Amino acid sequence: MSNSNQKTVWTEGFKQDYKAVFVDSWSAYHGAILLVIIMAVLMGSGLFWGVFGGIKLWGDYLNNAIGLGAALGIKEQLESPLMHRISLMDITLVMGAFCAALLSRQFRINRPPPLEYIWAATGGIFMGIGATLAGGCTTGGFFVPLLFSSASGWAMWFGLLLGAVVGLKLLLWTLENVTWGMSPVAVFPARFKKWYPWFGALVAVMLLLWAANWWHSDEAKKVTRALLIVSGFAIGFVLHRSRFCLSRVFREPFMTAEGEMTKALMLAVALGAPVAAVLISYGTVDPYLAIPARFWLGSALGGLIFGIGMVFAGGCASGSLWRIGEGHLKLVVAVIFFAWSGSTSNAVLGDFGLLAVDVDIDFLDGVAEITRLGFQAFMPDLFGSWVYTLLLTYTLLAVWYIFIRYNESTSKFTVF
Repeated sequence: MSNSNQKTVWTEGFKQDYKAVFVDSWSAYHGAILLVIIMAVLMGSGLFWGVFGGIKLWGDYLNNAIGLGAALGIKEQLESPLMHRISLMDITLVMGAFCAALLSRQFRINRPPPLEYIWAATGGIFMGIGATLAGGCTTGGFFVPLLFSSASGWAMWFGLLLGAVVGLKLLLWTLENVTWGMSPVAVFPARFKKWYPWFGALVAVMLLLWAANWWHSDEAKKVTRALLIVSGFAIGFVLHRSRFCLSRVFREPFMTAEGEMTKALMLAVALGAPVAAVLISYGTVDPYLAIPARFWLGSALGGLIFGIGMVFAGGCASGSLWRIGEGHLKLVVAVIFFAWSGSTSNAVLGDFGLLAVDVDIDFLDGVAEITRLGFQAFMPDLFGSWVYTLLLTYTLLAVWYIFIRYNESTSKFTVF
């Protein structure tokens, strides 16, 4: 065998491995398992994943920039987006998805038809209102509370289901009755696509250097944030590679009857809930730091409104961010209006006293926060037992699974 042929054989295996890891899409179930591992690392450090808080901070900056900050009572001096815990994770999530898109050569500036920009803006506004009412998006109001055994996560789950159905029906009506602005736009070829993997590797190296620099900083806050840099990047990378999107969890069963993403989410909750239970029991992480005081009214109503919004926007909060990293301009518009709406809604609802926090020393020993939209419903404290809490969690997951499997077989609950 000639030297050139030997070299070809020698490198072919590396090319196949690269393709399997960085080009071919991962299973949604693999994505779910990896997300649980990342969440476990965060919880083991006393932290947790969030999205909406960072986006709302961006909206506060936007409102101040356009002159509405003073009228809404938003502070002039806001925390730096790079030092705010959740904002930092949002930024690095986008970077992780951007890196994954470059490594797979899937990055492309995606310009939708004009009407979809209007859908994006509308969806973003609804998501901002819904997340404010629920105390979080599909991440902080639904997924994380489920892992932390909060009933508010299940209340938002119910609202999201209804919101997805209503949103799909409204979207179907617009598709049947609105013809303006749906002409496809020109697609420009990527000129430097062959160099994308090198750019992606550069992004990864720069982020690791950033994290290492903060890890060795003399400032305690930067040292803590170093883990968030790596965690946010890893989440964005996993979300892109597995195409994991919480909006698809609720949208796809009613649109196409496809339930793979929904079942992957169930797997994540089934694996993550007992891990969180152990860490909470040992005092590693405080569940009341992650549970919104919104059960049940705020969670359910917020889920309904957020569900409608994410259907029109084409993604939830985390799904919108990782798609921005992939180059989707529609989601850029959605996140801008999501941020503005979240900031504005928070200020307006706060003026009406709906978000004011109180405690009752006679209720749950005074550890649960209470607002006019609900309270922090930590089920082990409500039931007095982790056994009953996890039993209820797995029962609800089983009922949901049966519904999804039945719908996959019959398509009985599809809207389209």
